[in-house]
Amino acid sequence: MLDEFCSTSGYNRKYAIRLMNGPAPEKRPPVRRRRKASYGGKLIGLLSAVWEAAGCPWSVRLKAVLPLWMPWIRKRFQPDAGIEEKLLKISPATMDRHLRGRKQRIRKRLYGRTRPGSLLKHQIPIKTDSWDVKEAGFVEVDLVSHSGNSGEGEFLHSLNMTDIYTGWVETRAVRGKGQTGIVLALEQMRQSLPFPLRGIDSDNGSEFINYHLKGYCSRHRIQFTRGRPYKKDDNAHIEQKNWTHVRKIFGYLRFDSDTVLEKMNHLYSGDLRVYQNLFQPSTKLLRKTRVGSRLRRVYESPRTPLERVRDCSQANPKKLAQLNQAFLKQDPFELSRSIDQKLETLFRLANARWSPRPGTAGE
Repeated sequence: MLDEFCSTSGYNRKYAIRLMNGPAPEKRPPVRRRRKASYGGKLIGLLSAVWEAAGCPWSVRLKAVLPLWMPWIRKRFQPDAGIEEKLLKISPATMDRHLRGRKQRIRKRLYGRTRPGSLLKHQIPIKTDSWDVKEAGFVEVDLVSHSGNSGEGEFLHSLNMTDIYTGWVETRAVRGKGQTGIVLALEQMRQSLPFPLRGIDSDNGSEFINYHLKGYCSRHRIQFTRGRPYKKDDNAHIEQKNWTHVRKIFGYLRFDSDTVLEKMNHLYSGDLRVYQNLFQPSTKLLRKTRVGSRLRRVYESPRTPLERVRDCSQANPKKLAQLNQAFLKQDPFELSRSIDQKLETLFRLANARWSPRPGTAGE
């Protein structure tokens, strides 16, 4: 054994004997060298301010917000060249790590009160294929209730509409689920869209499945389809917008007064419409490929709905010019502050008797 060890290691025999008779070598723990912090407190504070003003988007969208909002970031925070360079360079994973503590404070849940309608189901076709449209104008619609803890009486709803191709969102508040009110709100949103409305897809609620809405779509030559009962994935686009564009903003309070209806519609058609469509990038699914038993989804880089509208040939030139002018004039930080102030007013007007207690919405 000694001869073999010496021939292998090349050690002298006496030295090899001392090694083999001595104690076993101690295992020293590896020394981990800590990297110096690349981003200081000033930059993280600036990132947090932008994140909160942008409505707390996830990191990939926040990465797209930073260059889009940079003209107003320079004006408001006046960062030096080094901080600006690092702010544009920071990765989404690093953003998640630094914003983790703040994100843990945002916890809420979803619930709905939609009842299926029974009229006209045999006349309104079910849309079973996936949305693979290449032009603007085909939308999904849904209602979000503001009933608080009780479904009794009459309360407000948010009628939400999202365009599949561009991600453009229009929302209006309505009282109850009356057919006349729903159609009137749809007409207002149709007039506000920067492109023609060509198709509507809804769930099976009685607020949509009725002769009033079917006649409206027939008169304006709008394709009217519905999803399958109890299959929310058929309306996945609008279900996602129900959270980001309604529930996340207004929470679960009960709104049931005419004053709130007027103020909510003023907010929906004004500041919120500009803020969400002009300054909020969103991702869009490009394709899905199956790898073994897993489904791999590939998304395009986040873009604002306005950027997608600019690229579509169906856009109304006059409305598009007005939107481009609004983009240059508006300050997203001022819009965010104005929205927060108006929301505080709305929260004070909520029906406290039938609203959840503070801190219970996410339990």
